Amino acid sequence: MSDTRLSFKEMCAKFDVTPRTLRYYEYIELLHPEKEGRSRFYGAKELARMTLILRGRRFGFSLEDIRQWLLIYEKEGTTAQMHEWVALADRQLIELAEQKQQLEETIDELKNLRDTTAQTLG
Repeated sequence: MSDTRLSFKEMCAKFDVTPRTLRYYEYIELLHPEKEGRSRFYGAKELARMTLILRGRRFGFSLEDIRQWLLIYEKEGTTAQMHEWVALADRQLIELAEQKQQLEETIDELKNLRDTTAQTLG
């Protein structure tokens, strides 16, 4: 159903986020729910945006990067947004590769220290 709307509570449950998180995303203009009195309702566009926000967070993007990326769609359309996505993804892949390298070095160091300590114990 295209005009399905979720309440604030339903939105929190669907995306497994706290009310504080959802209010914050609205405050920083990532989400724009419909307001009826004190109630907020989230339609298909907001559900799609929330999916993109959470995916972006999982990939390690900052909320500001996500906000700017979503604004590109509104101002310049899909093609411009896809070009920016490729650029963001390229930068994030470099960052994640660096983090992976650092993590691998830390794991190796910890294993060596553990092995040395175990050998000392006999």
